[in-house]
Amino acid sequence: MDSRESRGYDGAVSNTATILDTALRLPPQTRAEIARRLVESLDIGPDDADAEAAWATEVARRIDDFDQGRAATTPAAEAIAGARSRLASHRG
Repeated sequence: MDSRESRGYDGAVSNTATILDTALRLPPQTRAEIARRLVESLDIGPDDADAEAAWATEVARRIDDFDQGRAATTPAAEAIAGARSRLASHRG
């Protein structure tokens, strides 16, 4: 990499750090909107529409399973405690 490329990269890193630092000072609702729009900007291409349709179908199936009593459920407090326990065991 020549010195111009290096300066450009460093500048981009510095600019990214500045943008992030500024964004983190914004109110939560504003940060959420920025995050939503950034994630949406990553969703490009024809596969996204297929993925959205597939998820809509899956959500409808899961709701139907729940409504018909075919889904096993876990109380939220129990699920969170289990997740925390698994995370703690992975952290050592």
